Amino acid sequence: MIVYKSRDEIDIMDRCNRVVTQILAALVDQVEPGVTTMDLERTAESLCREAAVRPAFKGYRGYPCVLCASVNDEVIHGIPSPRRVIREGDIIGLDFGVVLDGYYGDGAVTVPVGSVSQEATTLMKVTREALYLGVDAARPGNRLSDISAAVQRHVEAAGYSVVRDFVGHGIGTALHEDPQVPNYGPAGSGPVLKEGLVLAIEPMVNIGAPGVRICDDGWTARTLDGSLSAHFERSVAITSDGPWLLGGDAEVV
Repeated sequence: MIVYKSRDEIDIMDRCNRVVTQILAALVDQVEPGVTTMDLERTAESLCREAAVRPAFKGYRGYPCVLCASVNDEVIHGIPSPRRVIREGDIIGLDFGVVLDGYYGDGAVTVPVGSVSQEATTLMKVTREALYLGVDAARPGNRLSDISAAVQRHVEAAGYSVVRDFVGHGIGTALHEDPQVPNYGPAGSGPVLKEGLVLAIEPMVNIGAPGVRICDDGWTARTLDGSLSAHFERSVAITSDGPWLLGGDAEVV
C-alpha cells in the first residue's frame, strides 16, 4: 500500500534527511587512505548521538552497524570492520539513515579514496548523474517507471549496467515502504506519481555485468565479475512544484 504524506510530515522528513546529508558529508571528509571502515562507523554513531537521532540501519533485520560501507566491487551493505582498511585508489560507498520524530531519512554517496582511476571517476560521475535524472522524473502525472527508465537510459548509454537485485523504495514511518523503485524498465508503466509520495531513489551501477552475490556475512553484496560498483541515493518528495530533494539541494559530493 502506498502511503502519501502531508506537508507537515514531509517537513519532518526534510529535517531528518538534513541530518543524513550532514553526517554523510562529515564521513566523506574523513575518507582517506589508512582509515578503516570501522573508524567511519564510530564517527557515524557518535554524530547520531550528538544530533539526538536514532540510526536507521542498526538492528534492522539484524544488521549489526549504523553505517553501510562498501568498497570497490562491494555494491551495497558492506559491514564496517576494524580490519577493512581503505587504500589509495579505492572507491567507497557510504549508505546511511536516521530516524527523527518517527520518520526515516536515507541517503548514500560513493567517493574516491585519494587519487583514483579515470574509470572509477567516470563510474561515480555517471551514477550520480543517473540519480538526479531519476529525481527529475519524480513529478506528478509521470509514471513510476519513468524514474526507472531515466536511470537505466543514462547508465547504459555510458556502457555500464544497472544492478537488478536491489531497488529504491518508498520511505516514511518505515525505512522501506511501497512502492519499490527499480533502476531499470520501460517508461510509462506503474503507479501514477502523486503529490505526497516520498521515494528513496538509489541507482546501483556496475562497470561490468549487473549480477551480484551475497557474501558469507549474509549482507555484503559484491559484483559477480569483480568489477567496480557505485551507489548514490537521495530521498525525494513529489510536490505540485516538482521533486523536492529532502535535506537540501546541495550534493554531499
